[in-house]
This record gives sequence, structure tokens and C-alpha cells, in this order.
Amino acid sequence: MRRSIKSTAKTGIFILPIVALMMALLLSTGALAQQPASETESWQFGVSIYGWLPDLAGETAFTQPGGSSEFGIDIENILDSLEFALMGTFDMRKGRWGILTDAIYMDAGNSQTGTREATIGRIELPVNASANVDLDIKSLVWTLTGYYRALDQPGMTLDVVAGARYLDVEQKVNWIVTGNVGSIAVPDRTGAAEASLTNWDALIGLRGRFAFGAQNAWFVPYYLDVGAGDSDFTWQGIAGLGYAFHWGEIAAVWRYLYYDLSSDKPIKDMNFSGPAIGFTFRW
Repeated sequence: MRRSIKSTAKTGIFILPIVALMMALLLSTGALAQQPASETESWQFGVSIYGWLPDLAGETAFTQPGGSSEFGIDIENILDSLEFALMGTFDMRKGRWGILTDAIYMDAGNSQTGTREATIGRIELPVNASANVDLDIKSLVWTLTGYYRALDQPGMTLDVVAGARYLDVEQKVNWIVTGNVGSIAVPDRTGAAEASLTNWDALIGLRGRFAFGAQNAWFVPYYLDVGAGDSDFTWQGIAGLGYAFHWGEIAAVWRYLYYDLSSDKPIKDMNFSGPAIGFTFRW
């Protein structure tokens, strides 16, 4: 039953962008008639530099070389520090067609003493045992999409996007189980292990903005995509508030990125969630 509910939810999330796409195409039919004949066909560019401070969560099952069981850890209970991040977006458009690419590199790590949020062989630690854990995660997320501007009006834009997202993750862990460890095999009481994967997923989505205020300077940006491929399912959502200047814009948003990975992979799932602020320069 739990699996069927999850499958139904996935189906529903996939249907939403398709319905939205059909509505966008219908809207664009009317919008095309409103476009001035002199609509520019020159290339337009945008570069965004932003900082994102996400919380990282997920579940990983590490297999120690020489050990007899998996060491499982929920990274949400360990990780609370971002050591390094590099993020940016490049956008180029001519007429209604454009290309958008977005890259995120993050290096995060932390140590936790006396945690019980771990498993040995997928079994919780004994009542009187705990673990000291040192975890490090490096991740690269690269999205490349093409898009079509289905709606382009002074107070509203809507782009239909389609493309792919690449995920490269490397996780390293060191652990020592302390306390009453009599029921845990000796090779599993301490160790170090790595888990990594590379992932490609096809995706489809929508992005755009609603503008308001004097000269439509204030705006609400939004972005949504869903996809699958090497992952069982992935989706990303962004929404916030921005202000446009003659040279570009500044925006503060909340960004969420989720991966449901294949059951045969050591990393079961991951999600990144948190606020971001960025500057976009346009020419």
C-alpha cells in the first residue's frame, strides 16, 4: 500500500506539468497575436551568481571493506555545515527560444558524537550503544535545458523547459561504535567507507515570473521541473521575490531539490532545501 501511494503521487506530479504545458500553449496562441511586429530577434544574455544555504538530508548505506554489514546513516542528523559552495546560472535567448544552464558545487562535512541515528546491517544500534561519526559530502548538480517562451507579456512570462540534470555525489564516513557493542560483529564496530554515484535524468518543467508594482519592478519568480532516468524520480522547485533594475535584478528565493534514487544504489535518497539570494546581470 505504501508503494502504491508513492507511485500515485509520482504520477500526479508528472501530470501537473503536462496540464500546465497544455494551458501555456493555449495562452501563447492569444499572446502571439499581441506581440509587436518589431519583437527583437537579437540574442539576449543573463548571468546569475547566487548563494544557496541548503539543509542536506538523505539516507546512505555504506559497505565497509572487510566488514560484514552495511553502516547506514541519515545525513540530516549529522550534517550542519557547508564548507564550500560555488553556484551560477547562464541564460541565452533569441526570440522565443533559449538555453539555460545551472551548476551547483557543494562541499559539506561535520562530526557527531554519541549519535544513535545509525544502523548496522539495517538494524538499529543496541540500546546501550552509540556511534561517533565523521561525514563528508561533495556534490555537483548540473542542469542543462532548452526552453520556449510560451507567454511574454509586460507583467507575466512563462517558459516551457526540457533537458537533463547530472548529479555527481561522493560521500565519505568514519565511525566508531561505543558502549554495549556485544551484539555487533567486531569488523563492524569501527571503520571508514565511501559511497558515490553519477546520475543522469531527463526533465521537463516550467519557469517564469509575475511582475507587479511601479513599472513592474517587483516580481515573483518561479521554477518547477520533474524528471527520471538513472533516478527513480527527481524534482526541483524555486519561488521567491525579486526586484528588477536597468542592469539586471536581485532575487531572494527558497529552493528545494529532491532525488529518489534506485534501491540498488548505496545512496537511497537526497534532498537539498534552503534559502538562496542571487544577482542577475543582463545584456
